[in-house]
Amino acid sequence: MQAVWFLLPAYIANMVPVFVRKRKFLGIPVDFNKRFMGKPIFGRNKTIRGFFFGTFAGIIVVFFQALVYDYSDVVRNISLINYNDQSAILLGFLLGFGALLGDLIESFFKRRLNIPSGSPWIFFDQCDYVIGAFILSAIIVNVRIEVMIVGIIISVLLHFISSFIGYYMGIKDKKV
Repeated sequence: MQAVWFLLPAYIANMVPVFVRKRKFLGIPVDFNKRFMGKPIFGRNKTIRGFFFGTFAGIIVVFFQALVYDYSDVVRNISLINYNDQSAILLGFLLGFGALLGDLIESFFKRRLNIPSGSPWIFFDQCDYVIGAFILSAIIVNVRIEVMIVGIIISVLLHFISSFIGYYMGIKDKKV
């Protein structure tokens, strides 16, 4: 539960771009459609819009977590951090932006390996965002390695479950 609660802003940040993808606002590819070695750097699906709304969502989730932390003994007992000692904006930014940055880096390598945008790359698709969130949040939070390992395992499982649900809801094109 500690890993899931801590990573909640990263989970939400990673999902938000899918829900805002049809909006025109800031629909500019992060790589501005530039190419590297004849291939897209990241691909047209990685947009400034996704980074903006995903990171913003991460910040909002941390504000919510901090609020709940103040009023819930259960949350205080499972929390890895004291939310009163952290800047909600900074922590939310690091977890949200970190999740999206991890996904972006993974996309760079997918393009180099000729894996089409949206096609699965098992394991990496499921944990890239969590690793990015852990790395960036390490700037202000010291998370134990065992929590990171559990977080990655749970995230892989949650990713498969959410992808499967998203496919049957018509949100995603593929089951994985």
